[in-house]
Amino acid sequence: MPHSPHIVSDVMTHTVVAVGRDASFKEIVQTMQQWKVSALPVLEGEGRVIGVVSEADLLPKEEFRDSDPARIEQLQRLGDLAKAGATTAEQLMTTPAVTVHADATLAQAARAMAHAHVKRLPVIDAEGHLAGVVSRGDLLKVFMRGDEDIEEEIRRDIVGLIFPGGSPPVDVTVDQGVATLRGQVPDASLVPIAVRLTRAVEGVVDVECDLVSARQKRFEPS
Repeated sequence: MPHSPHIVSDVMTHTVVAVGRDASFKEIVQTMQQWKVSALPVLEGEGRVIGVVSEADLLPKEEFRDSDPARIEQLQRLGDLAKAGATTAEQLMTTPAVTVHADATLAQAARAMAHAHVKRLPVIDAEGHLAGVVSRGDLLKVFMRGDEDIEEEIRRDIVGLIFPGGSPPVDVTVDQGVATLRGQVPDASLVPIAVRLTRAVEGVVDVECDLVSARQKRFEPS
């Protein structure tokens, strides 16, 4: 089996601090400061995620403390003005929460973060209950994999399947996350597939291809 941590549950933080919908403004600030986090899931019932309150949700109270925005700005920022007067998590939170399931791939989590412009996502189970939290830093943990571990996976799960029994075998080396494939292959049409699958191995930074066939020139990956 591959060693890559392919899903969110492999890298997420399981111990998570959260607040209820009735948590006060000051309680939220104090919890963020105590746990050194920039956002908190908001829960109800037995732990179902109903929203997220972040530092960005709290800042309007300070921003509009001593100012009286012009009417045009008020119309443009009705949401922020409402949060400036909010006192509880329910009034402050962004809802519905952008979440990710524990069995989602790391790529899916990364896309969800990018789309929502957030730094972390609550991780939920099938019933919508909070199971953990995953951050940008957690997704980057895959790049901590050792070169030898990555090399072994590429050789076993990609080269071994696409070019079985090659003589001489395709050589695989990994240096600082950059994977290099060298050798002669019988079917040049399989080379782009090998490159694409190698690039998808978690922890691979880039792929250099030096594979050639008797009938086709060296393949240059795009």
